[in-house]
Amino acid sequence: MENKASAKDFFLHLGVIATLYAIVISFLNLLFRIINKAFPEVAQNIYAWGAGSEISLPVATLIIVFPIFAILSYLAYKTYTETLDKKEPWIRKWLVYITLFVTGIVLVGDLVMVLYKFLDGQDLTSAFLLKALAVLVTAGCVFGFYLQDTREKISSKVRKMWLIGVGIVILISIILGFSILGSPQTQRLIRYDNQKITDLQNIQWQVISYWQMNGTIPTNLKELEKTQQYILPTDPQSKTDYEYKKTGEMTFELCSDFSSENMTNQNNMAVAPVNYPVKGGIIQNENWNHKAGRQCFERVIDPVAYPTQVRG
Repeated sequence: MENKASAKDFFLHLGVIATLYAIVISFLNLLFRIINKAFPEVAQNIYAWGAGSEISLPVATLIIVFPIFAILSYLAYKTYTETLDKKEPWIRKWLVYITLFVTGIVLVGDLVMVLYKFLDGQDLTSAFLLKALAVLVTAGCVFGFYLQDTREKISSKVRKMWLIGVGIVILISIILGFSILGSPQTQRLIRYDNQKITDLQNIQWQVISYWQMNGTIPTNLKELEKTQQYILPTDPQSKTDYEYKKTGEMTFELCSDFSSENMTNQNNMAVAPVNYPVKGGIIQNENWNHKAGRQCFERVIDPVAYPTQVRG
């Protein structure tokens, strides 16, 4: 009898595969963040996706999408086991073989990347090897399961054991993620700190812009509002103004209170280069690294990089 697939079958099986992909991607994202925290790289890019505190999205995705995947998988399996003419609908075959194809490419690509870094003489760091292993094991499990499924070698009992096992692994990864990276409250405090850094960076650029237009830096931040129509940001946590202090003709200081330590912020595009001389002294190039508590950032404007527009 010809295999049939209704619109319901189409979206049911499409939902199974879509939720599977979402689970795998979120699971690997969560593992990568745990690995990054446990085995930090020497140099990190502040603009890299996932920098900072974001485990909320993969965790939320796993918590919501995994039960949906389990329900859809059950309904799909029930459909093609109870109805003979729907045992092997074309949509299921296509989606399963696409999944096998994708996971196969991921497995090969993962092995190629490990071998490439080895042959190229690059450091095989613990973080890289753990990430490669995570991808290898995850893709291998997906590939192995669906390969056996296409051969009808997975019984209903084994299918349930797979589902329970995956659920336990996901639960452990979520618990591990929160234990290493912090609770939701900790993540909220980190977001506050990240926003403070962003606000201070914006203020810094406004001070530089003021310097370029006026040949001097403002005495206080209120001058920025008057001359540049700049709306000053406030501390998102305390709702107070940020601290600013003019310390010299081309130097100033920005201060704020932070809830946690972050020693990986490397962005400092608006300050003078290392060993830039200022009136007989040397001001070193600083970044946005900070410890918990009150932290001040001393800045000096580089007149070469940011020349003033005022003619003497």
